[in-house]
Amino acid sequence: MARVRRVLGESIRGRRGAPLEPLDRARWRTRQGKLSAHDRRWAQACGFDASPGQLCLIPNARGELSRVLAGVDLSSPPFALGALPSLLPHGDYVLDDGGLGNALLGIEDAALGWALGAYRFTRYVASTKETARLLLPRAVLNEVTPLLDAIAQVRDLINTPSEDLGPAQLCDAVREVARGYRAECKVFEGGILKREFPTVHAVGRASSQAPRVARLRWGKPSDPLLAIVGKGVTFDSGGLDIKTADGMRWMKKDMGGAAHALALARLVMAARLPVRLLLVIPAVDNAISGDALKPGEVIRTRAGVTVEVDNTDAEGRLILCDALAACVEEKPDLLVDFATLTGAARVALGPELPALFANDDRCAEALLAASRAQHDPLWRLPLWHPYRTMLASHVADLVNTGASRHAGAITAALYLERFVPATIPWLHVDVYAWNDGDRPGHPRGGEAQSLRAFLAFLRERYSR
Repeated sequence: MARVRRVLGESIRGRRGAPLEPLDRARWRTRQGKLSAHDRRWAQACGFDASPGQLCLIPNARGELSRVLAGVDLSSPPFALGALPSLLPHGDYVLDDGGLGNALLGIEDAALGWALGAYRFTRYVASTKETARLLLPRAVLNEVTPLLDAIAQVRDLINTPSEDLGPAQLCDAVREVARGYRAECKVFEGGILKREFPTVHAVGRASSQAPRVARLRWGKPSDPLLAIVGKGVTFDSGGLDIKTADGMRWMKKDMGGAAHALALARLVMAARLPVRLLLVIPAVDNAISGDALKPGEVIRTRAGVTVEVDNTDAEGRLILCDALAACVEEKPDLLVDFATLTGAARVALGPELPALFANDDRCAEALLAASRAQHDPLWRLPLWHPYRTMLASHVADLVNTGASRHAGAITAALYLERFVPATIPWLHVDVYAWNDGDRPGHPRGGEAQSLRAFLAFLRERYSR
């Protein structure tokens, strides 16, 4: 909340801000003739043509800032204003309806893009530049603040290196959210973990940071059960099938699925959706030691399915299968999981487009419709059942990854599907959770992807 208030303020009587007109080139062509002669001449002298990122600071007769014209890109409406907090001089600004304002852009989208563009991860280095602040009606602030806080938490968790965010600290984050919403939280570790979640224990047993599973419950027993799972690998060395240096460099982000799952859970609780919420986050450090998981081992999972370990770097699906099985036992109305699961999804779709897999067409279509409405992209890939043969094992029920690299994202999803009955609607998102560089509204580092789409989808699905 405090972080949001530094970049978004309440527009109350007596608090003045410089009028800000966001404009794209098409709008600028029709807007020029409506400006005062002074403002029009000033814009012409500055060469302003509403190119994205271009600013025109117009002074009044006393030399004070009286109006700002800002060129923006509307190809991603929620992030059109994402570059402005850093580009504009420090101070307060109000949207002017003469530009895009709240007419074409949408005032909530403007607030969202502004605040997300102002995000900085400051745990280890202080921000050296004060950002501009956008003044908005209280109702808008109240609407966007829970979402902004949740997205900021996703980014913060992913950006935090593993020495400060191991399995214990990730479970502590779940406990903290549970306290904030009076939810029940239990953490499994030690011998109980080995018995209840054997694959989680197997993947995490080599690390000095012991594996854990955090489980959160919230809601009325009479409401439909919504189960959410997130992959929480706080660092992924690859295990004995060790990654290359380049492949390992950013593996602090391999708990991005857990960050998304926790954020969606807190948004469900903040919105007081009429559901009985179950959140399960398996948390491990995939390390190497004398007790490390070995290729060729066979694990009997929570569901009783035996899995042969072909590659220790395919650990995400191992910890997820026990978490999914725990949720399936309670027969949820809907099961959702998030995971930074495969490089194959990134090869197919790139960093900005999470891969969606679903065993229920109606759920998938509803989520994709919400994705389009929220400009929060997802792309559905098929659960192509003939590829199940790629997961065949001659010593166990299945293998955790096949010898071929073909269809890597699909075979990973098919592995998970083995633990979800067809009678339970299931949505699996293979998410990158990272920005490789800076874009308006998307600073480099950890990122929340598909979160706004899921919130809109769940609001619609569980609206009374």
